[in-house]
Amino acid sequence: MIDALAEAKKAYACGEIPIGAIVEKDGTIVGRGYNLTETLQDPTAHAELIAIREAAKALGGWRLLGCNLYVTCEPCAMCAGAIVWSRMKKVFIGAMDPKGGACGSVFNIIQEEKLNHFVEMETGVMETECSSLLKDFFKNLRRRGSRWDKQKNSGLTK
Repeated sequence: MIDALAEAKKAYACGEIPIGAIVEKDGTIVGRGYNLTETLQDPTAHAELIAIREAAKALGGWRLLGCNLYVTCEPCAMCAGAIVWSRMKKVFIGAMDPKGGACGSVFNIIQEEKLNHFVEMETGVMETECSSLLKDFFKNLRRRGSRWDKQKNSGLTK
């Protein structure tokens, strides 16, 4: 989770919601990602998807059997779906997302019995650090006022 948190700090530094993810297989990091939704103007540029894409490329296939995902904030429904379809073994989650999380908070897509793959899950991994980073980001954002307009004007996004 330390490496996922480092990715989240990269997102924070460029004005993105600070969520980071890494994919690990057999103790080696095979994929890294951090949120780039605003920077790329891409609604799919979530940390988890970027890390999953990088891992699939590194491993030469979309089935990430035996891989684990470490993510600083509970994945949304889109990312949870990608986690299931990529056949991830286990997901380690830092902070939960009570408003949009799809790994237990609002939904539990990764452990839905009707789907073709079940993903193990562990929550609360470095929860304080992951949660603090998110809280600090949103506190600073509220202080500055309008969310993305001010960031665009300050050159934090393209």
